Amino acid sequence: MSFIKNTLTLIIILIIFYSIILHEISHALVSYWQGDDTAKMMGRLSLNPFKHIDIFGTIILPLLTYFTMGIILGYAKPVPLNPYNYKNIKVGTGLSALAGPVTNILIAIVFALIFHLTQGQQIIPYICQMVVFFNLLLAFFNLIPIPPLDGSKVLGMLLPDAAFYKFMAQEHIGMITIIFILLVSGLLGFNIIGRLIIPPINFTMQLLGVGGIF
Repeated sequence: MSFIKNTLTLIIILIIFYSIILHEISHALVSYWQGDDTAKMMGRLSLNPFKHIDIFGTIILPLLTYFTMGIILGYAKPVPLNPYNYKNIKVGTGLSALAGPVTNILIAIVFALIFHLTQGQQIIPYICQMVVFFNLLLAFFNLIPIPPLDGSKVLGMLLPDAAFYKFMAQEHIGMITIIFILLVSGLLGFNIIGRLIIPPINFTMQLLGVGGIF
């Protein structure tokens, strides 16, 4: 039984890992469609996992969120983008950022369909439910409008130019803020980020007909 459980966990982790990679590739692809070939020139339009591993996002952050929130969050190495290649920096940056969460939502929809097509089985629907959950987790977490998360760049499309550049300049402070929130909420036993994103995740899972997790 433990062998089966460990095997299922490994399969889910591998699918989630590639979901994270597709998240990053989608950023690069939409950027390329808008005239920026930076990521392509650096070989980041690739499914090779070793090109996308980030020490913090792929290893440290998942461990940090697991031990503080009880769930795993992470990201692959951010793709190199040059927004000055876009016709409109604000819009181009926002669309490239939005591509990541949208990709995760599309992956969730695909696995929700597989979930429904495999009803009556035991293993595949369970894998699909977990994949749907974690992809929605990636999508909604990244849509939080705190730099450098994707949501900040999506929000940036709506800001005046001066406010946009000031907001984007807060990326390093924003990452420190996110880590601080994760640590403090974990120590206090009050999962702030979880309380923020779990309700829309459960709502979307119910909408897709795969049930909720929490």
